[in-house]
Amino acid sequence: MKIGYRTIKTAIATPLSLAIAQFFGVSNVATAGILTMLCIQPSRKKSVETATHRFLACLLAILFSVAFFETLGYSAFILTLLLIVFIPSTIFLKIEKGIMTSTVITLNIYTFEKVNTAFIYNQLWLIVIGIGTGLVINLYMPSLDKKMRAKQHEIEEQFTSILHELAKFIREESMDWDGKEITILDELFEEADDLVERDKENHLLRDKHSYFNYFEMRKEQYLLLQQMMPLVTRLPKKEDIAEDVAKFFEELATAVHPGNTADVFLEELKALRKKFKQEDLPETLEEFETRSSLFQLLFEIEEYLVLKSKFKK
Repeated sequence: MKIGYRTIKTAIATPLSLAIAQFFGVSNVATAGILTMLCIQPSRKKSVETATHRFLACLLAILFSVAFFETLGYSAFILTLLLIVFIPSTIFLKIEKGIMTSTVITLNIYTFEKVNTAFIYNQLWLIVIGIGTGLVINLYMPSLDKKMRAKQHEIEEQFTSILHELAKFIREESMDWDGKEITILDELFEEADDLVERDKENHLLRDKHSYFNYFEMRKEQYLLLQQMMPLVTRLPKKEDIAEDVAKFFEELATAVHPGNTADVFLEELKALRKKFKQEDLPETLEEFETRSSLFQLLFEIEEYLVLKSKFKK
């Protein structure tokens, strides 16, 4: 069983906040540990955002608790009434992420059944230590580069497989392709988007993100591959031009990687298009439709290559 970084950070931060609270002589130190556990988040941005929400919500909880309990008394009914008013208030102020932590403070006050300066001072220390410790520990985030490179490699493998299958289909070597790569790519792009979003949230001051641009480029190419598939089915079989297109797909399949080979293939595509224009004019409607599909396919391939060329430049 693999232990995640959030688990490790929670295991480190929680006893650390307890120790800090004990060092400063704060009572009810368990509250600091609970607040710290609730503050461990999957990214730096979420950590800063939730820490701010929780701190403000805790301050608001103290104000509501003093107002309700000291005015109306300490009872389960008053606690219910307080929460009915308090929770919508946090939502209205857009600090609802702090509901859980602030409720802990509210329950502390309810259990103590008395509010004085020393007690409020103690609660403020618990809030600062608990949330602050979680925030500081959570500022360390492991690099996601390795995972994003792995996703990049997996996506490129599926692209290679699709291009090989298209070449085989043109040659009529394989007519029973199940298209599983399409489903796999949908899942891979979704996973890649999640990784990129987390990585962006871990680098708050960075505007550009190379992996984000890379995956966006591949998604656009993926759409073009999907548009090529029905065109491939309408190509003329057992003709020289079809074999040339099949070879071109095979060459593309061997060059699916982060490097820049797009410009080389664009030159080859120009030669292929020139050869296509030198073919005899179609004599039947079927030949015309086939030639039209081939022309559209070459256009889609060009767009596919231009996307990669622009990305590298």
